Amino acid sequence: TFTIRVPVDVKRRLDKLAKATSRTRSWLAADAVATYVTEQDWQLSEIEEGIKDAGAGRVVPHEEVKRWLNSWGADNEQAPPACK
Repeated sequence: TFTIRVPVDVKRRLDKLAKATSRTRSWLAADAVATYVTEQDWQLSEIEEGIKDAGAGRVVPHEEVKRWLNSWGADNEQAPPACK
């Protein structure tokens, strides 16, 4: 259990959401924090993996990615470039 301070407007909106969803403010806040932590944990993990890949030379040159992205939706859409 812990306490957080939120702006009055956020508290009012949270109260309205709690009423509309038949949930408590505490439940909604806990769910929001859990979702945020999960997303941030995933993002940091992916960043760390990307840094390791770059350090090991598993990269795709910018120009190849740019060329591929620019081909999206065109009649001659290209296959995604492979790591070197």
